[in-house]
Amino acid sequence: MPWRSVVISNPARLTTKNSSLAIEQDSVAKIPFEDIAIIVLNHKAISLTHPVLSACAEHGVGLFSTGENYQPNGVFVPFLPHTRTTKVMRQQLALDKPTAKRCWSHIVKTKITNQSRCLNLARRPGSELLDTLSRSVRSGDPDNLEAQASAHYFRNLFGIQFTRTRTHRVNSALNYGYAIFRGAIARVLVSHGFLPAFGLHHHSEQNAFNLADDLIEPFRPLVDLFVASEISDDDADLTTSDKASLVELLHYDLETEQGHSTRSGLAAIEHLVASLLRVVGKNDHQLLELPLLIPLKVHSNEC
Repeated sequence: MPWRSVVISNPARLTTKNSSLAIEQDSVAKIPFEDIAIIVLNHKAISLTHPVLSACAEHGVGLFSTGENYQPNGVFVPFLPHTRTTKVMRQQLALDKPTAKRCWSHIVKTKITNQSRCLNLARRPGSELLDTLSRSVRSGDPDNLEAQASAHYFRNLFGIQFTRTRTHRVNSALNYGYAIFRGAIARVLVSHGFLPAFGLHHHSEQNAFNLADDLIEPFRPLVDLFVASEISDDDADLTTSDKASLVELLHYDLETEQGHSTRSGLAAIEHLVASLLRVVGKNDHQLLELPLLIPLKVHSNEC
């Protein structure tokens, strides 16, 4: 499984050499494409050749672009390379509504559980209400407990005056981290033959990544915990180091729902999408396996 994240934050020219990505700056660094999961282009003066794009597609690499504000604004993903793409698409589109709703309630419960864990790990109050809300989620979350939990959670994690609409460093960090996970999930969905535009719950006609927006939910508290622990609450811009650290979260440990082992964020995404493949194949929501938050730690055995 690809295990490396490459963040390029200085002027560079990207080419291919001997099945490797060649990063030409003051010197040339080479990284085998088969080792790379994602590449983030974090500078305006980066150029790349068509063979780089082709190699990214061939090896299933997610290539992120960034906009004027240096937030991720696009992701290049492989074009449906899965050997059973048509079969997976048909199964995905045929998934019955009750199963999809039960999958969504499982996702919401796990997200709220991870938010509770985040508050405890960050030594913030308020986890008791989240535990109660998590136990109260019904199929499809018709009571919108996800939104109720998030409002309570963010006020306790970042302060009573905090809002997600305010422009400042904490929100910039959250948006950056979420965007990285969203693109990484979209990359794995496509590599397994899914249509990422068709979600379990999200269904916007203007969103090409509805399914990724479903699956990202249990991963968000990992970003939240890191930002609460490591990013100061001020109006300064994110530094290059901040952004690299947020990308590195893809390599932090998460726990399996069974609690018997840990895996990196990247491996947890692969595991989750593989379990979703079983869900759509057997129309059984109980096969969905989601990650649980644990204390911040970089996974020690990526390769």
